[in-house]
Amino acid sequence: MIVTILRHGEAGAAAVDAERELTPAGIDDISFGSHHFRDVCGLRGLPAPELILHSAWLRTTETADILARLFPQAQVQADAALLPSGRIAGVTQMLSLLEKSKTPSHVVLVSHQPLVSDLVDFYIGLPHSAPPLPPGGLVTVSMDVPAQSCAKLLFWAVPPEYEAGM
Repeated sequence: MIVTILRHGEAGAAAVDAERELTPAGIDDISFGSHHFRDVCGLRGLPAPELILHSAWLRTTETADILARLFPQAQVQADAALLPSGRIAGVTQMLSLLEKSKTPSHVVLVSHQPLVSDLVDFYIGLPHSAPPLPPGGLVTVSMDVPAQSCAKLLFWAVPPEYEAGM
């Protein structure tokens, strides 16, 4: 399974944290980054995402929606495991259920810090092998099973250039 871990784009202020919208810069970064992500997947022969999961908070929902415009075949849905209060164990359980079904072959997880960087470090097993994810940053890994130290780093990219590392 290919898993892309994506931090939501830059968000503005709001009275309630869950209602923070993407800023214009956040929208631009995610839009540009999504195009670059699609291109890198194609160049590396990776399948297009078939499932985009996100936390139900506004900024992650907006991020997932922007990405989904470039991958219209992908299903998009909120998952409680990706909320800011989410834990590695909950995400791993959710990915295990997907892996057992053998679909999708590529899933994108849109979430928040520190969960996104914690997931990368946990699955790769080498802390800081990819940079901590800034808003709009992403890491793509390949894993046979969702477990600690069982993923291979394929590439990472961060705004503003989104030049893929690895």
